[in-house]
Amino acid sequence: MVFERRGGHLRAGVLAAAGVLLLAPALASCSDNGNSGAGTTTTPPTTTKTTPPVGRPADPVVAKAEIIRNWTAFFDPKTPAAERVKFLENGERMQAVLGAFGGDKNAAMTSAKVTGVEFTSATGANVTYDLLVGGNPALPGAKGTSVLQNDTWKVSVKTLCGLVELSGVTVPGC
Repeated sequence: MVFERRGGHLRAGVLAAAGVLLLAPALASCSDNGNSGAGTTTTPPTTTKTTPPVGRPADPVVAKAEIIRNWTAFFDPKTPAAERVKFLENGERMQAVLGAFGGDKNAAMTSAKVTGVEFTSATGANVTYDLLVGGNPALPGAKGTSVLQNDTWKVSVKTLCGLVELSGVTVPGC
């Protein structure tokens, strides 16, 4: 791919992000695996386990740190594809999307820096991040989502496929 620095800076960044997509864009699957609703009984449960506060995980500080760590690793071009799959929602099923960009030279220049995390539930968060190409912001203040899946905070498929869509590339699976 050839990128222009001047007017095409944003498009170049988005296209490079698509190359990075062997790391990340977005599709649907923002399914909420919410808590099993309270039953109709009036007797309180006798368990000693506490329920996380509504709208956030039980330990938001630890969850935020994990989101930042996993997003950074997912978008790090040095992270092997086999590892990157672990940081993407439904990663095993999304390998074709990740692999579609595996050979792109621009992927080696793209990374992300998380600048904000806001929990929307105990299993979901909105993530604000800067998509960087060669260390320079190509898509500053980008918005994505993170989901808790199998006890791991992951980049959502919606985020990955959203980046793919912005790049103008069509990839099966998104």
